[in-house]
Amino acid sequence: FGSGKARRTIEAMFAYRHRVTKDDLQMLVDYPMSPKTIAVSGASGLVGGSLCTLLTLLGHNVLTITRDEHGVEDSIAAWGSPPEMEKFESVDAVVHLAGKSIAGKRWTPEVKQQIRDSRVEKTRSLCEGLAGLQSKPPVLICASATGIYGDRGDEILTETSAHGDDFLADVAGEWEDSCQPARDAGIRVVHTRFGIVLSPQGGALQQMLLPAKMMGGRLGSGNQWWSWIALDDVLGAIIHCIHREEVSGPVNFVSPNPIQNQDFAKVLGDVLKRPALFPAPTFALRLALGEMADDLLLASTRAVPEQLQQTGYKFRFTDLKDCLRSLLGKERKPATQATE
Repeated sequence: FGSGKARRTIEAMFAYRHRVTKDDLQMLVDYPMSPKTIAVSGASGLVGGSLCTLLTLLGHNVLTITRDEHGVEDSIAAWGSPPEMEKFESVDAVVHLAGKSIAGKRWTPEVKQQIRDSRVEKTRSLCEGLAGLQSKPPVLICASATGIYGDRGDEILTETSAHGDDFLADVAGEWEDSCQPARDAGIRVVHTRFGIVLSPQGGALQQMLLPAKMMGGRLGSGNQWWSWIALDDVLGAIIHCIHREEVSGPVNFVSPNPIQNQDFAKVLGDVLKRPALFPAPTFALRLALGEMADDLLLASTRAVPEQLQQTGYKFRFTDLKDCLRSLLGKERKPATQATE
């Protein structure tokens, strides 16, 4: 029994590493770049940590942006002493991902203010500093979210769609507006409007695994659209935005195929070989999470990646089941085949 489990685990590892290695090598072909110096904030987060690893693997020099008073050799204290900001003059691209988690605590007025300030005020301060440099970084990639569209039912949402009017939409709108000093200074600014980022190492998928294994089903009515994207495509799309100089402004970081929540639950259950039987009622979600339930779980956001597709980005994952099977180790590649 033990040898069978070990074989299945090894074959899943071969399949995953084979696919990632093939896709990463293709990225080197698609985006040939001389080594660059890239500064990244939020490097301890799910996206930021993975991005730093990938950039280093691709041969780039990564500087982490910290909130300390003084940086060290491989970091920049962007909100610390003024001389620290001068380090950005040797930087080729800035990727700003930092911000207080929106799913960490119930949204009290104090927490909502912290969420806003960590994004809007910190970003504005960073952009004002970049704008004042003698030699400015050519591009700033700044995080945003598809929450900017609000709850929009079945409407298909592109980067030109109007903003919503709830808390997350207001914060995301102010977040993007806070980059105006950088734009005015001639820096190319890209707003990465993240959908639901899928990775078993963290984020939404990690939180969904236990309920799904216990045969959990849809959230609320299940009719709400979820715009998802694999973590590998988030990283690939950031590289795309750095490399392609024609990309600027808002960019939807979502797969081409959004899916309704009830179907997402069914696909996840199929991959885990569990039926999605037990729904989470709307009233229970609101009782447990308050306003957060409406904005994060029950809102319908049917966003599509028009900008990425028009500028030639090739998605690694466009089918949710294929994505989940790969991420959760359900694909198999025999060791003899993987080493040929």
